[in-house]
Amino acid sequence: MAEQISIFELIANASLLVQLVMALLAVASVISWMMIFQRWFYIRRIQLEVEVFEEHFWSGIDLRELYNELDGQEDLNGIESVFVSGFKEFTRLADQPGAEVDTIMQGVQRAMRVALNRQEESLETHLPFLATVGSTSPYVGLFGTVWGIMNSFRSLANMTQATLASVAPGISEALVATAMGLFAAIPAVIGYNRFSSRVEGLMKRLEAFSDELGSILQRAAHGKVGGRSATRSASTHGSAH
Repeated sequence: MAEQISIFELIANASLLVQLVMALLAVASVISWMMIFQRWFYIRRIQLEVEVFEEHFWSGIDLRELYNELDGQEDLNGIESVFVSGFKEFTRLADQPGAEVDTIMQGVQRAMRVALNRQEESLETHLPFLATVGSTSPYVGLFGTVWGIMNSFRSLANMTQATLASVAPGISEALVATAMGLFAAIPAVIGYNRFSSRVEGLMKRLEAFSDELGSILQRAAHGKVGGRSATRSASTHGSAH
């Protein structure tokens, strides 16, 4: 029985260009797996933080007390950064003399929108790389395969009698490049689709919280502005008399 050629022997006997293609695909695959694990742990942590914070937020705690707990922390992520950004801007604008509700809420919405955009960028880190690996790796592997098959058929010109045994090793070496391209692409595509779906779900949850917080702060702004207006009216009425 003929001895079977191992994958490592096929790679070692491949042409230099095909070996470079395989090395590139191997590096891309390793980096993709590192990014997949990193994204999985990071997004999972953000999801847990959102659940814990929402439970704490809706427990009836005073918003200023909650803000004081979080303000000053450097590692705020997710829903906490949205809350701190919105409440800080609300406090700054609401304490200004003559501030109107519309002006206050425009500033609050702008601050929370910036925080949401930053969080979305953070959640989507590495996803473009996974998308690139998933979409290009099969073509890179196919390029190595085509090049290897071309060399195998070119070698037939120097043979007086062409047999399957003479070209099979070269074709097998070339096909390894396609296999490695698929090996790099499939996990990258699955990871990208999975994480994109989870990021989209998280962003919808953060946007919903932003809307809820905006409504709460708008009612508080009406109370503050209304209280100042009543005080000014009473003062004016007293001075007139």
